[in-house]
Amino acid sequence: MPSAAVDDGFEALLEPFYNGKRLTDPINTKQDKYQLLPAFLKVKGLVKQHIDSYNYFVEEDIKKIVEANRVIRCDQEPSFWLEFTDIRVGKPTRNENSQLQFHGGKTVSPMECRLRDATYAAPVVVDIAYPKNGVRNIRKNVQLCRIPVMLKSSKCYLNGANNARMEELNECPLDPGGYFIVGGTEKVILIQEQLSKNRVIVEKDDKGGVQASVTSSTHERKSKTYVVLKKDRILLTHNILVEPIPIVIVLKALGGLSDYDIMELVAGGDSRYQDDFLINFEDAAKAGVYTQQQALEYVGARVKMGGPRKPGPKFSSGPRRNPIEEGLDALSNLIVAHVTVKDLDFYPKTIYIAMMVRRILMAVHNPELVDDRDFVGNKRLELAGQLLSLLFEDLLKQFISSLKSNMEHFFKKPNRTSAYDPLGPIGSNGILITQGLNRAIQSGNWTVKRFGMNRAGVTHVLSRLSYIAALGMMTRISSQFEKTRKVSGPRALQPSQWGMLCTSDTPEGEACGLVKNLALMTHITTEAGEEKVKKCVSTLIEGIRLIEECSGTEMHEENAFIIHVNGTPYALTLDAAAFTKRFKQFRRRGVLSAFIGIHTSHATASIHIATDEGRICRPYIIVENGKSMLEAAHLDLLRHKKATFEDFLKKGVLEYLDVNEENDALIAIHESDINEKTTHLEIEPFTILGAVAGLIPFPHHNQSPRNTYQCAMGKQAIGFIAYNQQNRIDTLHYTLVYPQRPMVITKTIQLIHYDKLPAGQNATVVVMSYSGYDIEDALVLNKASCDRGFGRCQVFKKSTAELQSYPNRNRDRLGGVQRDEDGRPKDRFAVLDNDGLAIPGMQLKDGDIMIMKETPLDQQSTDIGEDRKTTEFRPSPISYKIKDPAIVDKVVITTKENGTPLMKVRTRQTRRPELGDKFSSRHGQKGVVGIIVDQEDLPFSDKGLTPDIIMNPHGFPSRMTVGKLFECLTGKASVVAGRREYGFGDAFRSHPVEEMGKVLIDYGFSWEGKDYFTSGITGEPHEAYLFNGPIFYQRLKHMVADKMHSRSRGPRAVLTRQPTEGRSRDGGLRLGEMERDCLIAYGASQLLLERLMYSSDVTKVDVCERCGLMGYKGYCQTCKTTSNVTKMSMPYAAKLLLQELISMNVGVRMQLEDQFPHPR
Repeated sequence: MPSAAVDDGFEALLEPFYNGKRLTDPINTKQDKYQLLPAFLKVKGLVKQHIDSYNYFVEEDIKKIVEANRVIRCDQEPSFWLEFTDIRVGKPTRNENSQLQFHGGKTVSPMECRLRDATYAAPVVVDIAYPKNGVRNIRKNVQLCRIPVMLKSSKCYLNGANNARMEELNECPLDPGGYFIVGGTEKVILIQEQLSKNRVIVEKDDKGGVQASVTSSTHERKSKTYVVLKKDRILLTHNILVEPIPIVIVLKALGGLSDYDIMELVAGGDSRYQDDFLINFEDAAKAGVYTQQQALEYVGARVKMGGPRKPGPKFSSGPRRNPIEEGLDALSNLIVAHVTVKDLDFYPKTIYIAMMVRRILMAVHNPELVDDRDFVGNKRLELAGQLLSLLFEDLLKQFISSLKSNMEHFFKKPNRTSAYDPLGPIGSNGILITQGLNRAIQSGNWTVKRFGMNRAGVTHVLSRLSYIAALGMMTRISSQFEKTRKVSGPRALQPSQWGMLCTSDTPEGEACGLVKNLALMTHITTEAGEEKVKKCVSTLIEGIRLIEECSGTEMHEENAFIIHVNGTPYALTLDAAAFTKRFKQFRRRGVLSAFIGIHTSHATASIHIATDEGRICRPYIIVENGKSMLEAAHLDLLRHKKATFEDFLKKGVLEYLDVNEENDALIAIHESDINEKTTHLEIEPFTILGAVAGLIPFPHHNQSPRNTYQCAMGKQAIGFIAYNQQNRIDTLHYTLVYPQRPMVITKTIQLIHYDKLPAGQNATVVVMSYSGYDIEDALVLNKASCDRGFGRCQVFKKSTAELQSYPNRNRDRLGGVQRDEDGRPKDRFAVLDNDGLAIPGMQLKDGDIMIMKETPLDQQSTDIGEDRKTTEFRPSPISYKIKDPAIVDKVVITTKENGTPLMKVRTRQTRRPELGDKFSSRHGQKGVVGIIVDQEDLPFSDKGLTPDIIMNPHGFPSRMTVGKLFECLTGKASVVAGRREYGFGDAFRSHPVEEMGKVLIDYGFSWEGKDYFTSGITGEPHEAYLFNGPIFYQRLKHMVADKMHSRSRGPRAVLTRQPTEGRSRDGGLRLGEMERDCLIAYGASQLLLERLMYSSDVTKVDVCERCGLMGYKGYCQTCKTTSNVTKMSMPYAAKLLLQELISMNVGVRMQLEDQFPHPR
């Protein structure tokens, strides 16, 4: 499908209707630069990063992984080998297990997978070559495994589909994609936050020591190397080493350098650093290390036994090698592993470790040079593609090792009858890869054995509570930081998060500040190749020299700047400003990728070029000589679809900056702020907020926690979730019956299409104290509004049954309807049809059977022929177990991937608002319904208007939600004038209060939004004018019908004999420790006894008066007598505690009341 045909809803937004303009009107770049946003969101942002990352994995990464492991050799038969010549990922198909060689299967749609509880996966096929009868034999299209496909990725059928095609596939055109369907469940891989790899980070520890650490990450291994300053001595530590090694010995082992060379490399000509470093030469002298040979022996002797070994005959994991070999191996492959060693040339690694030492010495003299772990530039975000790549590589290595052992097992046989055919073993072992990928996505546990990586909670079920909940989940960033630790640093709002991460959208409670969300225009980079950049660096300006050619003195000259590529020193320049300027010119012309970052650190005299994946960046308008490069002509091209966002990058109008490069830029927020030193201009200030916070009108007029509360509640609001919601059968699904587009919207609402799938209604609100039922944020609702459908919602629930097969070929079946003597169905069978399934449209009561499933009694016997008995079945029906009645909405009969018949019944309840249901406006002003009043008792205005909601005015002063007052005023002006463009409440846009006031006056209203109201009860006018207008209210999922619960007697737990817990188990209401303390303080001892013992778990026990231990049936085991045993009542849980203490050898003896001495 050509991309031109795709209607993603952004085209309409290029027309600047919001200022009341037409296409032919002149362009004002100050206002109209907003049109860059729809153009940006067409190609990047929000969910596109997940899709880009996955596309990179299936098109590039998977090929690299197979290329690195392409040849499998057999130790048993040296002449046999197996080679993967190519790998491809197909389009999603139905899973037909019999295929060994793939010839294209039946296509499958995502909706089919949801309904059939199947996995939306595509076959991964390889071409293999191996010798057969001495000739190279090639087999094409051998299925290796199946890999889950991300929706809307390049391998998905929805990619590039227009609206008509989406409708054919039963999909919603507004669905963001970016998630997987595994076992019928929608799963999303959350963005994972990590510290950047292969970068030196200098930190201070608690004791005041300084350390430089680097996490090296290569395809083979991940490891961490530390250079630590302890008591004026500098040591290198690594988990492969038994003890820290003095730094001078490490540097000598690496290159056999003289003491003078080492001093030059570390300190240059700076006497301060020379004095600090000099003491370290004593350690080498004391250890008697003067040559490279001695240094290697010293290091090798301290390498742990059984450490990781490089595979291959030279470095086999056999017996201990001599210390020099041990030391060479550790230094070349394990310590600072990402700096590669070619032909035993350790000089680049020597420079790297010397640089780490110098960074420590600099941090000692200037504490400002200590790095901040929480700085966003030191973080990397891992996306679905990277995480799947790690997992796939690990599973492929396991697959290769099991294939190898299969080969060896075959070639061990002395008399082989046939040649080795790899197709069978590839098919049977490839299932391990399929299962490994599916299991990881289903459970969220990411286990990569090679790196010792074991993470939980990587994937979550996609929240389909509302459209915005699903979208918000796609932009969520999960941190692996311990949630229980009460540390403020990682949770704080960092200045470096400006524009990159949403300032408002974070949960309350223990995850606060650790779970973050991407801002609207954030982009996460995928990997751009290093090689092209390195070629470019060496020829960019005159006088650039590769780092290997430079001596220590030259590196630390006054104007010398070391150029790092992805954290590794690569070259040296004497003119940093000219180099940086030239590099940026190349990037702006499109010679280099737009996502490559460059920044200068003057404190450490270094230039850092970053091409790695996972950096956060966002686009800005370039400013040169005090003038914005974006002109009216550019926007004109954009509006007439003659240019795209990417064209502007190549023309040098826009560029992406990452967080580090932002520190080198002076960015103006508004065009009026530009001066001669400005380098960039913000596209739109409201894009510092994310998609969820973007729903709030006038957020800059609210107290900040209120916006955070709305971000949490906006995801719980009931509305429409998708255009195809009637075709879906979800476990739990809420729908508002009459959702409305908000009267006051923001540009974000249009960009994310919330106005097409909203979650709420515009209510006419009057702010006044009405009766006592509106105390503490409770709302007064108009009964007539509820009758007309205000706040009415539907709740859909799913019940499923599978008809399983058993080993003896018996299987479950659907039973018939049991009838009484008159032929009418018995009570519980009233809604069943003759096929044993509920009839759509029938009303279900508590206990009614929806699916009459029957299970065979005999599931094990294997009798055949005449011995086979007729199978008897027992009923195992699926019943409706909710007190409130519901309607059978839909029944679906299908089969699972393995052929098991599957039945799904969807029930529907329609609920109108009732007392205790939760509502909220978009400003964190939540409240429950306090009373529902007849329309005739409510106040009415001189225009005859009665409110839908009355809100207590005491909700405003302490909350300071002025944005809500502005929404009311703006919405009112917009309604009376019938002008949509009045209703824009973007963040950081100056609010036209006076203009709106004038509009209200023109239409006969008060300029401050207040009106004359008459009491509906007394008929007298109210003594004050009342503030009123339309406000968008959200109905939240918290409803009384789901929570209301009480009980008298009921089920008890078997172990403690105390009432069970929870509404679903018909549990008791817990009287906890705090309630107990209140009753003690009150002095209500009899009430305590009644609640905690008689009404809970009273039991009678035998107690021996002599020894104080419990007896049994009137007999004391300890005293061996019945004479002193008496009965007493106590809570059963207390009796259990005493017995469990006895089992731990703690004897608890009870003294009875008459054994205590009486006070005189």
